[in-house]
Amino acid sequence: MAQAIFAGGCFWCTEAVFRSLAGVSAVESGYIGGTVPHPTYKQVCTGTTGHAEAIRIEFDPDVISLADLLDVHFATHDPTQLNRQGNDIGTQYRTALFPLDDEQRTEAEAAIARAQAERSEPVVTTIEGPATWYPAEDYHQEYWQGEGQRNPYCLAVIPPKLAKLRKGFAEKLKG
Repeated sequence: MAQAIFAGGCFWCTEAVFRSLAGVSAVESGYIGGTVPHPTYKQVCTGTTGHAEAIRIEFDPDVISLADLLDVHFATHDPTQLNRQGNDIGTQYRTALFPLDDEQRTEAEAAIARAQAERSEPVVTTIEGPATWYPAEDYHQEYWQGEGQRNPYCLAVIPPKLAKLRKGFAEKLKG
């Protein structure tokens, strides 16, 4: 098993996408890239801790590659929006990759180049780290599967992301 850490806006919304992929065994919402040890959701929401809302994906590289995960990431959020995704505004919603080693850094650079080749606007996704991972509070985990399907914000944001996933990556979805 391998791990990857991506930030692309609200972690509830990105977690829902990656849970649908074959080869992904776990997705954890959390915080990374900031200066405050063990931040809380309330602290991160202020935008003053430097953390991004992110997801840590555990996956089987024999089933789905890091390159595929990165391509899904770039297809299901807007990597051209600086410090925001839709109505979520602030550095905590930035688009960023947090490679865990040099090989992942090389993959991240290649994925950004692929994403840029598909767009006329500049891709603003950053490559950051190394940085400490902090799991988000329990109530944020598997949010879409529970509370999220009753949350108007999630109902507005997540289904379009899942539609993009189904359209562009149907062969990568769990059976």
